Amino acid sequence: MAYNDTEKNQYALEGATTPPSDHHGHTVEIKSAAAGEAADVYGDVQTAEQYGYVQRNLKSRHIQFIALGGTIGTGLFLGIGSAFAQAGPVSVLLGYTITGLAVLAMMQCLGEMGTWLPLPGAIPQYCARYVDPALGFAVGWNNWYQYSITLCAEISAAAVLVNYWDQEGKYNPAIWISLIIILILCLNIFAVGIYGEAEFIFASIKIITMLGLLLLGLIIMLGGAPDHDRRGFRYWKEGAMKEYVGTGNTGRFTGLWSTLVNAAFSYGGVEMVTVAAGEAANPRKNIPKAVRRVAYRILFFYIFGSFFIGVCISSNDPQLTNEDAKGAQASPWVIAMKAASIPVLPHIINAVILTSATSSANAFLYTGSRYLFGIAQNRHAPRFLLKCSKAGVPYYCVGITCSISLLTYLSVGASAAVVFSWFQRLTTIAQLFTWCSICFTYTRFRKALAAQGVDRSTLIFSAKFQPYTTWAAFGYFALIIVFNGFKVFTETPWGSDGLTDFFTAYVGVPIFFILYAFWKIFKRPKFVNPAEADIWSGKAALDAEVWPEQIPRNVFERFWFWLC
Repeated sequence: MAYNDTEKNQYALEGATTPPSDHHGHTVEIKSAAAGEAADVYGDVQTAEQYGYVQRNLKSRHIQFIALGGTIGTGLFLGIGSAFAQAGPVSVLLGYTITGLAVLAMMQCLGEMGTWLPLPGAIPQYCARYVDPALGFAVGWNNWYQYSITLCAEISAAAVLVNYWDQEGKYNPAIWISLIIILILCLNIFAVGIYGEAEFIFASIKIITMLGLLLLGLIIMLGGAPDHDRRGFRYWKEGAMKEYVGTGNTGRFTGLWSTLVNAAFSYGGVEMVTVAAGEAANPRKNIPKAVRRVAYRILFFYIFGSFFIGVCISSNDPQLTNEDAKGAQASPWVIAMKAASIPVLPHIINAVILTSATSSANAFLYTGSRYLFGIAQNRHAPRFLLKCSKAGVPYYCVGITCSISLLTYLSVGASAAVVFSWFQRLTTIAQLFTWCSICFTYTRFRKALAAQGVDRSTLIFSAKFQPYTTWAAFGYFALIIVFNGFKVFTETPWGSDGLTDFFTAYVGVPIFFILYAFWKIFKRPKFVNPAEADIWSGKAALDAEVWPEQIPRNVFERFWFWLC
């Protein structure tokens, strides 16, 4: 196909007439496309057959909908409410916009690396290949722990949401936690195609709902709701940027800064589409297409979403910070509907948010298991984790990752909302370390391409405005890591709450560096020389695959192929 030819012809590994080989020079026999890719990575077909291998059963529509709505979870529906009450509408809008631009720059980097070499659980493998095996070890385990804990956060949020219909607390939340864990395990353990279909359905519901909420927000703003109150920008005038720590401009700046951690949590998982690249059909076409659409997801869902929340309700509404709120009662969307005298819809929105939380938990279980699989491929975890079923599912990785979800039962003995807040802070810092690692790894990948004679202008997908946007995003994410818990340093003396806030804000920092130092001391790997970086293993078999061209037969198929 045209979009593959340039790169294939320019940089075909070992030539078109010889079997692909690994970077040690061993000839690899290709029995099938999936076996060929696995053999190219492992170095011999016997190892690939011994452990099995993941398969490219995620279709184009699965990948595109995972990119558009796969990880729209509780952050956008619930978590944004507390940031809104704390910082004001303009601070939230600016926080989500600035963070969105940095995330977009990071995704451009990941899109280029993921299109060149789409691997399962790819990010730790890129770090190990292009930068330092110790960084690959740290990023791999950091990512796995992050997604495992985020899985708990989403299940905990789902338990909160069910309480919307159980105001009297008749049922133990452990019931709902158990049901959700069983559901997502079933969606992940049998075949990746089942996961893909589930995410396609879940993402469709979320996308349709978000588009409906944006339209509803516009209607409420212009006075078209049942209360016929034309709000306009009334709520911006009462406190566009609220003071947080300090007064005046200092207080408003700290309010803005406080929204950044919340925004980072909401954007968490945006890189999931490249993690799925290792099991995507026709990745050289579908991954660039999905990465480009991240910009639309950021614009329509996060930026427009935060804008319409800010014009529909007051940031001083006590319902936003009501600790006794059940389910979606604290969601700014539901509060806006109640204020506009719109009945019934709050129940529907709560059901959609519950679906969204379950979908995100499903996606985080998938991604966490593939990160663990990638760690094992890097030889940073026991090799038995590479074992796959005949359907291409690394079932040990799925089972171990799912077992971490049992931590969610902690929310039974404490406020589920408090536990959700702890999980959010813990995972956000791990997320930011991942994004910093992606940015830095990309700068080394660029040097490796140049050192090994690869012209970036011939790539199927190349990131724009590089390396400037990469370093800007890296610096931005690093600043959030350093200052995310700044509020605890403005309060003396520290009580139990202050110690908890400090711990959840910064415990991720030593975890990451301890992981890096452990592997650096234990194995003493060297920093990778760009001229020797392994940018080829696994590429030959993928380049040899031919994917059929989709030719639309009518206007409906033309639209569907554009969408998916």
